[in-house]
Parts: sequence; structure tokens; C-alpha cells
Amino acid sequence: MFSYLRERFTSHLRERSRRRARLVSKDGRCNIEFGNVEQSRFVFLIDIWTTILDLKWRYKMTIFISAFLGSWFLFGLLWYVVAYIHKDLPEFNPSINHTPCVENINGLTSAFLFSLETQVTIGYGFRCVTEQCATAIFLLIFQSILGVIINSFMCGAILAKISRSKNRAKTITFSKNAVISKRGGKLCLLIRVANLRKSLLIGSHIYGKLLKTTITPEGETIILDQVNIEFVVDAGNENLFFISPLTIYHIIDKNSPFFHMAAETLLQQDFELVVFLDGTVEATSATCQVRTSYIPEEVLWGYRFAPIVSKTKEGKYRVDFQNFSKTVAVETPHCAFCLYNEKEAKAKEKKGYDNPGFVLSEVSETSDTKM
Repeated sequence: MFSYLRERFTSHLRERSRRRARLVSKDGRCNIEFGNVEQSRFVFLIDIWTTILDLKWRYKMTIFISAFLGSWFLFGLLWYVVAYIHKDLPEFNPSINHTPCVENINGLTSAFLFSLETQVTIGYGFRCVTEQCATAIFLLIFQSILGVIINSFMCGAILAKISRSKNRAKTITFSKNAVISKRGGKLCLLIRVANLRKSLLIGSHIYGKLLKTTITPEGETIILDQVNIEFVVDAGNENLFFISPLTIYHIIDKNSPFFHMAAETLLQQDFELVVFLDGTVEATSATCQVRTSYIPEEVLWGYRFAPIVSKTKEGKYRVDFQNFSKTVAVETPHCAFCLYNEKEAKAKEKKGYDNPGFVLSEVSETSDTKM
């Protein structure tokens, strides 16, 4: 019992370590780390817009709140300094005829409230700038302009974050596994993809990359070497009518990197198949890319996908997502090489033909011999 549990635990750890090594996760996130980058982080501040958009929501909201609170407090201090220099505060006991730069600023708290009212244009009318100080007028103009810039930048960044096409990609889903079986008399690798929204992706294009480690004839080891994988559907791989789930497939021919793989050796291979779907969001006209990946354990040899689309008695088409990733075992050649050899053998048999004019004459054998 103990040895069985230990074996299961070891295999589980081995599987987890293998899954951690994948470059692209199932939800499309890239697992890569940059080290020893010579350029300083100042280059990210130059492209501050993209940096802000790529931040997670918790960091973005922290910057959003800090930007407003920081500017309110900073200008509150400046308004307090103006009132202090002009001796408008009650501690200086101003005379009755004294005209302050800002009415009703009695301390730091009231200066902060006036700064907030100025920047967000609330304007209760109780505190206001007078024409007594040119410095106060200049500070009012400067804070108003800076407040508009902060509002435009932060609100625009949040709106752009919400409307990013990356969120649209979450409503495009791929099947959990890829399958290998015969389709149209050819051995194919099949993947199912579905659009969970009724709005279309315009100009959709599907393609793949096979990532593996290769050794060149010169002895150079290339990690994450990329090989193009062509995926097609029955209507072509471009400008898809992506309203219902589609089954895309890659034909395993002599030019395919899967040609020399077999059902027995598939799990021994070291590769990662990354699938991409590019398109334009119909509602916003923004480009969108969806990606996922499959490792050898997620490629099932000798299976096909269960039917998912049906037609009701009322004439409506129904998509049952319960069968989206469900697979059914089918009879499949255990390698592409065997399938092509079988086809070549049948083709050679068809080349022979009978000649009706040919007559086989039998020669009788005699046992008599002359000495």
C-alpha cells in the first residue's frame, strides 16, 4: 500500500513538473522570464501608457487613488503656504479690512478641502479665490490644468483596460485535449474551438506552432525551436464563419512533424503545440488573439470528438457544450507511416489488370527418360 501511494505521488510530482515547463498555459498566458536585461527600467516609464495598461487591477487602482489623493494633498499644502505667507490664517489676527488670497482658509484641513473642490470642480461657493494675490490665481490655473490631465489619463487608462480585446479572448475556448484520428481518409490532428458569444470575430485566422528542442547538423542545440503547423477547416483557415464550434485539423502528411510519431511513442516525445486564433472584434474593431497549448499527455491518439451541434424540431440549431471536450474512441492506424504504406500498397494492386486474350497452356510432364 505504501509503495503504491509513493508511486502515485511520484508520478503526480513528475506530471506537475512537466506541466510547469510549458511555455503557454491553457488560458494563453506565457510562462517566460527575462534575465540580465541590460536596458534600465526607465524604458518602461517612457512607454508609460502601455506600462499602465499591462498592470494588474490592484496596482492600477492603487496608482489611480494615489494620483488623486497625492495631487489634492500637494496642492492643499501649496494653498496653505500661500495663506501662511499672505498672513490670512486666524493665528495672525488679520484686521477687519484684510482681504485674504482665498476666503475661509483657516488651516491645513480647510486648505485640503479647497484643493479638492478646485480640482474636481465641486465649488461649494464658501471658499473662493480673490483678486488680491496673483500667486493664488496662477496656482488655481495650474491646478485646474493638471487636474484635467490626471483625470483624462487615469480615466482613459481604466476605460482602455476594461475594453481591451484581451477580455474578449476569454469567451473563446479550446478543447481540453487534441485528438488524432482519420478524417477524409487522412490521418489528422484535430482540435475543437468555440465562440461563446453570438457576436462574430471578423477575419478569423487559425494557425499553430510546434515548440521543441532540436539539434542542428552542426551540433547546435536550439531550445523552443518553432515549426509551423497549418490548421484548416472544411471551409478554409481564413475568414471563418465562427458562429458555432469548429473542429480544426492538421493533416499529418510527409511534411508534418507528427509524421514519424506513433501511438506507442507519442508520450515519449518532448514538444508543445501552441494554437493561435487571430480575429477582429465585431463590436470594437479591435484585433484579438486567443492562444492555448497542448503537450503530449493532452494529445489522444485514436479518438474523435463527440457531436456537439444538433437541430431541434422547431428548426433551431442547438449547441451542447457538455460534449465540447468529450471524445470517442475510433479505429485509427497507430502511425501515419503505416497508413501511407497501406495506401501505396492498394494503389499498386490497382495498377494490375487481366488480359482476356491470354491463354495458359499446360505442359504435361513425362516420366520416361531415354538412356
